[in-house]
Amino acid sequence: MTTGRSDIDLEGSGEASARAGAWAGALSTPASSAPNLRRTLDWLGDQTALQADRWTLWTPVALGLGSAVYFGLLREPQAWVAWVLAGLTLALLVVGGRWSPARAVTCALVLAACALGGFSVAKLRTESVKAPVAPAGAKPQRLEGWVVDVAQPGQGGQRLLIAPVRIGDWTAEATPIRVRVTLRPGTPLPGPGEAVSLFALVNPPPPPASPGAYDFARDAFFESVGGVGLALAEPRPWTPQVSAPWRLRLTMRVNAVRWALTLRIVEALGPESGGLAAAMTTGHEAFIPREQVDDLRASGLAHIISISGLHMAIVGGFAFGAARLGVAAWPWLALRVPGKKLAAILGLAAVGGYLVLSGAPPPAERAAITAGVAFCAILVDRQAISLHALALAAMAVLLLQPEAVTEPGFQMSFAATAALVALAEAWPRPVREIDVPWPIRLAQAAVTWTLASIAVSFVAGLATGPFAIQHFNRVATWGLISNLVVAPISSFLMMPGLALGAALTPLGLGQAPLEVAGASIEMMNRVAHTAASAPAAQLVVASAPAWTLPVAFLGLLWLCLWKGRLRWAGAPFALAVLLTPRPAAPDIWVAHDGAAVALRQGREAVLLRPDVKLFGAELWARRRGLTPLISEAARDARFQCDAWSCAPGPGAPVRLAAAWNVRRPLKPGRIEALCASGEVVILRNDFRPEACAGPLVLTGHDFARGGSVELYRRAGGGWRMVWAQDLRGRRPWTWGVDPRP
Repeated sequence: MTTGRSDIDLEGSGEASARAGAWAGALSTPASSAPNLRRTLDWLGDQTALQADRWTLWTPVALGLGSAVYFGLLREPQAWVAWVLAGLTLALLVVGGRWSPARAVTCALVLAACALGGFSVAKLRTESVKAPVAPAGAKPQRLEGWVVDVAQPGQGGQRLLIAPVRIGDWTAEATPIRVRVTLRPGTPLPGPGEAVSLFALVNPPPPPASPGAYDFARDAFFESVGGVGLALAEPRPWTPQVSAPWRLRLTMRVNAVRWALTLRIVEALGPESGGLAAAMTTGHEAFIPREQVDDLRASGLAHIISISGLHMAIVGGFAFGAARLGVAAWPWLALRVPGKKLAAILGLAAVGGYLVLSGAPPPAERAAITAGVAFCAILVDRQAISLHALALAAMAVLLLQPEAVTEPGFQMSFAATAALVALAEAWPRPVREIDVPWPIRLAQAAVTWTLASIAVSFVAGLATGPFAIQHFNRVATWGLISNLVVAPISSFLMMPGLALGAALTPLGLGQAPLEVAGASIEMMNRVAHTAASAPAAQLVVASAPAWTLPVAFLGLLWLCLWKGRLRWAGAPFALAVLLTPRPAAPDIWVAHDGAAVALRQGREAVLLRPDVKLFGAELWARRRGLTPLISEAARDARFQCDAWSCAPGPGAPVRLAAAWNVRRPLKPGRIEALCASGEVVILRNDFRPEACAGPLVLTGHDFARGGSVELYRRAGGGWRMVWAQDLRGRRPWTWGVDPRP
């Protein structure tokens, strides 16, 4: 076969006959012309035309952006702003629907309306949940009220969610709607519905542990938790003079049933397996051993504990599949009812029942909405799993809970779901053979399911990775393998067993399915412990600058929602959290009340009070990519400390002195010695002697106004301070503390 110019190309030139016998001539394919602006614009126009049926997928993105802008403000806007924006939203929708001259203009108007509507909905939601917040610095008070639920345990121990009737001499207008109280170790847990009285120290929800860290006080605000308390004595029974409102009574009755089922599950399976089983059934995490939580977190399986999309999908899918199988197995019924729609109704019922049984935490509510949209799509003959169904679910969640846009659970859940649905759209559909021997078909199915499982875990891990790094600063090295091993255990044994056990326990028939679930939990715990014990099981990664996470989220959404080759333009933005250089770590961190201090030395964080504010100190160290030294020996090698103060020693990375006494006086001359020895002096109380005029001195008054603080040493001398309150601004959930000037 020879290659040369064709006679057509050479026709009329006289070259055809001259070169007929040539060994090889120039290729007949003309060289492609250089790209020009016209062709680029045409290509972009073609790519845009592919989005004709997908622009509605961006409406929840615009709605979320509007809500995110609201929550990112440093000052709270007036309420009239929300109503004005709501009017503009309605006007834009009317104009876009009736008088828009072109489809592109309609899309732009609708997306702009969604963005304005997101801001408006977020502001109106804030106004609707405003409630009293406990004052800062209050003295211990007698708290009397009803136990609403047993809350998730904290680092300090078991906690109760209480609806207070009276707190000391506080007025009714100043009494929070809900208070979360931490009990002393070993205190018996009162059940939901009990009226109790206890002596407790009640404060406002804590501010961020460090500047720029996650604001748990915002979560408490939208959950109507206006105070957190520390019980100073055991709760005792109390006889209220008034009855609880009917909604509160209904809530407590439901929670009492949940708590009773929790106790039954723990009694049936024992604390080793029963704690996790109860947490995945009723949402109560009071009986999970701490070691199991640490193993699950290190192995990348901690998402199993929280009732969310995975649990709702398994329970709803199990009910749906069982109902379809039951209808198909009864020919008389299969000929008279639409089996798929009947199964969807039963799946909806299962999801609703599980939502009630779980206590309806926000992640479970979001998952139930998503599952409900999928089942409703089946009822109206639409595709259940699609990006359009996911967009509708996201719209519903953001309209009901616009604050979800700031929560890691929402971000990770919808990012992973969008990535998996996009993967399902792009997954190749192999041609099915008409007749294949069953061994070959079985082998093909095994290969297909294995590849699909690996792809699902890998894509979900990539989608949630930026959020895990930015919010939790942990990367589970063996998380992919752990999830691949545990997925079939949880899907086919654990969750169905728990669902059947919870349903049959009131009838006395739940022991057998609970034992199956308990055995599967033991297998999962062994996988988690093996992965957590493996070398380099967990890596600590410092947080990237704050702007990288929304950029990564938008880049990921572009990859999932855009159709065509231009979708890969979102890849560099999706990697923003991973690729952006980390800022320099601060030299000093001080807790929001001055009660704890940590200093950076190389890649380690030296804690001056290893037994105080440990959660905040560890969180700050992880955010900065540091390893905390949680021991008095490490501290004493660098500082000279007693029970209430520390002075710098020869090995101190910074000449810092600190005193944590509030009411108890220090030894005579101790404060003067601290002031003389430190270039930075931290005083938790407001007492500042004249001898402390020279160094940088921070007192309790500074922390009351500014919250936690990070200090950076300037190259030319002196210190640059970043206060948490400056980054929070003045918002309803910052309990009225003015930012520092």
